[in-house]
Amino acid sequence: MLNQDKTLKIFFPVMIAAFAAAGILTDGAAAFTGFLSIQMQPARLINDFIMTQGFGAALLNSSMVGFIGFLIIRITGTSLSGPTFAAVFTMMGFGLFGKTPVNILPIIAGVFIASRFAGKTFKEYIIIALFGTALGPLVSTLAAELGLSAVASIFAGAAGGLVAGFFLPAVAVAMLHMHQGYNLYNMGLTCGFLSIFAAALLKAGGHPLNGHMNWSTGNPLILVLIIPVISLAMVLLSLFSGARRSFSGFLRIQKQPGRLPSDFIDLTSAGGALLNSSFIGLIGSAYILLIGGDFNGATIGGLLTIMGFGAFGTHLKNSWPVIAGVVLAALMFGMSLTAPGVILAAIFCTTLAPIAGQFGIVPGIIAGVMHLLLVSQTGSWQGGINLYNNGFAGGLTATLIIAVVQWYRTNKNGNR
Repeated sequence: MLNQDKTLKIFFPVMIAAFAAAGILTDGAAAFTGFLSIQMQPARLINDFIMTQGFGAALLNSSMVGFIGFLIIRITGTSLSGPTFAAVFTMMGFGLFGKTPVNILPIIAGVFIASRFAGKTFKEYIIIALFGTALGPLVSTLAAELGLSAVASIFAGAAGGLVAGFFLPAVAVAMLHMHQGYNLYNMGLTCGFLSIFAAALLKAGGHPLNGHMNWSTGNPLILVLIIPVISLAMVLLSLFSGARRSFSGFLRIQKQPGRLPSDFIDLTSAGGALLNSSFIGLIGSAYILLIGGDFNGATIGGLLTIMGFGAFGTHLKNSWPVIAGVVLAALMFGMSLTAPGVILAAIFCTTLAPIAGQFGIVPGIIAGVMHLLLVSQTGSWQGGINLYNNGFAGGLTATLIIAVVQWYRTNKNGNR
């Protein structure tokens, strides 16, 4: 039987190596050349690397992004817990459609500088640094989309990432107070807040940040099977770490509201969190198949992200009402369930799962409806610079709902 620490120390390196190996075995040398090309591509939403450079290059990029995150966790001596589990999964997921080693490192360095400036250890800010890589497209935009010389592009991208990373810790704390932990993707709200200012500055400078869509269609078997294979591997690993403990941990997770910070690994066990994450991945894949959606870099990346948060706030019981709200809103307003924005909203709306977990099914459904309507608008505000657009919309939605709930409860109790 594996203990908790060994379970995760084995799982992450194997998963990262498997992604790299699968990419190289599939496309051979083309995976390496495609990987290099990805580093200088525009990374703003939505840019599916599987479409632009191929399956092998996208997987190799994802593995390298995940490796950087895992390496930083190990170097700093940070424990492998719910937040770090979610961070590595999220980084790898968005490594399929937006994050690259080149565009995330300046942001991480900026957070490191902020930690020194504040007299903190980098370990205290590591979660902000890892999730803050959502602003990777800002680095890519400054380096690749402004028509600068090679030297100026490198300087602009690095400087932009450092400045953004430096301000992330201060803004992240303020954003958390707004929604009080009911938006799991707090860094999505944080990065969205900063990206609005960055986009405004770029637009004022004559760079319109027009939207674009690189979204691959069709469902090759290898893409359909990625998440189920990972999920089944997680089930097996959870059983090896102790079947009875894993299953009891899974059941206890379903009773948690999920409000930040909800570290399911700490609250139950690594096996329980792995089991929860695996079921989220399997059901998510089944949903996309059921509606006839596309398995591509964006949707697979989204599924990896919510699987990561299966150790940090999301579970089957608190997520389905919010997803139901998104589906209901799409049907009410004549949106196709297979439209890119609707598919991603149905996946990422689970950022609002704590609302359903804390307040019940009806508020969860309402949150899902509001989320889809808002997320349809917020991407253009940021010019696609913030990869966690659903986290930004989710933070605004959660802030409104929590403000109304608290106002109602305060006045109701005050009138008694």
